[in-house]
Amino acid sequence: MNASGEVEDAFPDALREPILRKVQFSTISRIDNLVDHIFEIFRRDFYPGENVTVILDGGERLNGLVREKTKFPEIIRADGTKDREAFVRYFVSLKSRPGEEALVDEEHITRDRKTFTKQRLRSFIKNTVDREAWTGAPWIVRTEIANQYRINTEVPAHLEYDNQVALRKANHSHKKGEYDGMLMNFSASQRLPELKPKSHKSKNAQDPGRTRQEQVFEFQYALTGNPAFGKVPPPNHPQFSQFINNHPGFGGFPQLPGKNQFKPLPTPQIKYPIEDLEIPPLRDGANRPALKFLCQDPPSLEATSELPSDGILMKSVGPLLETWNTLNVYCEVFQLDSFTFDDYIDALQFSSENVQCQLLVEIHCAVLKKLVNDVNDKNGQVQVSLPELAQHEDEENDSMRDSSTAHTPTPEPNVKPSGRTTRSSLAKSGASEIKDSVDDARSSTADSKHHRGAEVDQSTRMYDWKMRLRKRDFHEGRWVVIVVGLLNQLSGNNRLRKVCDEILVQLAPLDREPTPETAISQYANININLRISIIQILCMLSLETKAIRGYMEDCNNQMTEYRKEKIDLQRARKTAVEEMRVLHEDRKALQPNTNPPSPLAELEELEDGRVEGLDEEGGDEDEIMDSDDEEPIRGRSLRRANDRALERKRKQDEEKERKERVQAEKAKKPTKQAKQLERLTKKIDDTKDRVKELEEEVVTIENDLREADCPRTRVLGKDRFWNRYYWMERNAMPYAGLPDSSTADAGYANGCIWVQGPYDLERQGFIELSESENAQYRRAFQMSVPERKLLEEGSTHVFSACQWGYYDDPDHLDMLIGWLDVRGTRESKLRKELQAQRDKISMYMQKRKEYLAANKDKKSESCEPTSRISTRTKTYIDPSGHRCLAWRNGTALRELGHLHSEPRLLQKKQTQTVKATKKAIEEEGRQTRATNRNGKGISRQGTRYSF
Repeated sequence: MNASGEVEDAFPDALREPILRKVQFSTISRIDNLVDHIFEIFRRDFYPGENVTVILDGGERLNGLVREKTKFPEIIRADGTKDREAFVRYFVSLKSRPGEEALVDEEHITRDRKTFTKQRLRSFIKNTVDREAWTGAPWIVRTEIANQYRINTEVPAHLEYDNQVALRKANHSHKKGEYDGMLMNFSASQRLPELKPKSHKSKNAQDPGRTRQEQVFEFQYALTGNPAFGKVPPPNHPQFSQFINNHPGFGGFPQLPGKNQFKPLPTPQIKYPIEDLEIPPLRDGANRPALKFLCQDPPSLEATSELPSDGILMKSVGPLLETWNTLNVYCEVFQLDSFTFDDYIDALQFSSENVQCQLLVEIHCAVLKKLVNDVNDKNGQVQVSLPELAQHEDEENDSMRDSSTAHTPTPEPNVKPSGRTTRSSLAKSGASEIKDSVDDARSSTADSKHHRGAEVDQSTRMYDWKMRLRKRDFHEGRWVVIVVGLLNQLSGNNRLRKVCDEILVQLAPLDREPTPETAISQYANININLRISIIQILCMLSLETKAIRGYMEDCNNQMTEYRKEKIDLQRARKTAVEEMRVLHEDRKALQPNTNPPSPLAELEELEDGRVEGLDEEGGDEDEIMDSDDEEPIRGRSLRRANDRALERKRKQDEEKERKERVQAEKAKKPTKQAKQLERLTKKIDDTKDRVKELEEEVVTIENDLREADCPRTRVLGKDRFWNRYYWMERNAMPYAGLPDSSTADAGYANGCIWVQGPYDLERQGFIELSESENAQYRRAFQMSVPERKLLEEGSTHVFSACQWGYYDDPDHLDMLIGWLDVRGTRESKLRKELQAQRDKISMYMQKRKEYLAANKDKKSESCEPTSRISTRTKTYIDPSGHRCLAWRNGTALRELGHLHSEPRLLQKKQTQTVKATKKAIEEEGRQTRATNRNGKGISRQGTRYSF
């Protein structure tokens, strides 16, 4: 036992559970055969936690530990051919090189020969499993070991002893022919019983006392031709044995199962796909590839320390994606150039009091302009619903403003005015009372007041945020004052009060003067999470405007036209395909037979061969005669025999040449059938080209439908744990952004697959089960759903809909596709979508890597010491250090002639310059931008053209 224990202890721990699960319920009777079978399966298979040896390309061997294992399934095309074989990849942590990992395949990884041998495997199996002493008994893991590894020990019904015995008996009876003895040898005098017409009453109704066994017995006896048919004593009658002796031809009763006898049923086959969490977990060590997180507080089961406040928090990742998607989907409404997700993050993190980021400024100004009309457009009508400010706050602000601007009154005795009371006399007499009431209000509300947003908004009398916005007063950062006034009014909404107060505390603090300059300087240093919240509020308000809703309606109408056009194209393609099929049949009928040569030609060849043979045979005879020593006997000679043979050969040659000339003339001058065949072939080629063009048009229409589908954000699918997967470029935008954008050279828009955690209802209904449901699930799979989530998702998780992770590597995308189980309902759909979009997603992921790498190189070059650049009017900042500074709003320049943030006075002064710039841009646009069928310039649907 000591030696056995030592062998078991030396067996690799990582292989114990997979091998035990493979051996469980195996019906291989001999242990030697079982060991050989298991050894061949696990000989080239490795699992996380196992010590292995990595073989490098140069032949160097390094010891390591398997950290992760990923299986890639085979890819089969529609025609059945294999595009790729199935393979496995291992991430191995190298022990001799801390911090380094190797990604290897099956050919570059091996284990120590002494750790996994057949002898050790045999000893491990003998010490961990048992088997009953009957043929076909399954191997069963011992109870204490099964509980340790959570292995199900309930034997399936079809492997139980009684069912196996019944199945063997049924097979044996089927092979021998159980009813062979029922048919006897009939003599000439024997005859079959007479057949009577079927009665309307059933047999049970006629004689309910007769059992099925008795009825079969009477039928057998009738076959023997005995006239005593129907008078057979029952089996339990005392004369039954005498009857059998008197009738030797009777073969006995068939063995029929009784009422209470168990009849084995075939094991029901599961029809996939089924609910994903009802599929037994695969304990082969393959986990989902690790997620990446954009935030500084990734989800973790352990308590995390407080992180720096200037980084992106997990609660801001969802709004960050939401705002980027909204601004790019409705960029035509906002009159903005599209921009990449990475440039958007860079702009939100950009901070400078002297240099403005055009991307950040244009986003705020463009969205604000949609909330309130221009002063010349319907008198500056507000396009969104806003909560009303409390009346006492307005009065308080007015009184505070009056008291702050007025001189301090000198105390006068409280004398009752004599004579006529006027409005000015009442104001003078009540000045001191108003001042006292304002001081009391300030002291009473000092504890509840958190910011001075209302004072910043009313810093200029009769010039609040609405008036500023109507006059488009955005220059020199004044749009920040508009944002402060808007947030101050939105704080009256209970739903937005908390976030608005949190922002206003930073933009209009209590310890600073309530001036526009204070708000502008405060925004330059504000936290990125608060900037995301500001843009999120503005985007939510903009969705209520008529401009956005009108754009949605136009897109819906356009989608309807696209669908009709797609149906027409599909009908035309179907008609063309049918026409091509008919043409192929006609061409097949006109094509000449490609059979062997005709009999006439074969006969001519045979005739030519026979003449040549005769000449050769005569030559041989002459040579034999000449070689004889004796003098040849000369007979009668035929003088014209040789002349006739030569004449025949000459005529045959002439006939052959004549036929060749005729065939050559026929080949030069095609027949009517050949001309018709040529016309058909050309028509078939033209039809093929037309079908191809129609298919390309259908693909283009489908892409236009995708880009016009702006009201919703479509999800790729969900996995077994209800995590949602998004590819943002798929939703209502060109895959690489607008082709005429200033950053179109980046070649991508987002370049990531985003993973969102489950919603609360899904988490509570499918993952966090009740105690009884958890116990039932644990009995079936030896683990709960949360434990399975932690096991199969690997080291990274998202637990709620507020948590987001992403993939940005094509290899991780392939690993994710391999991890998804096609037997599950949700994962089969997700896997199908990812495989359909795999090439495009991988391409844009690679372009994102190249874009970021190129900008990283530029940034490192800009860090090198260079000569100082001095400017008179503003501080110089190298744009190569910030990607966002290279963005320009070309859409606004083309359509408006100026940026959203430019003041109108500056526009009037520079009218000629702006017109020249606009004309140049329009000329360039006419050369690059395409038009639709109505002659109007197309926008995001312009991606179908080559620019």
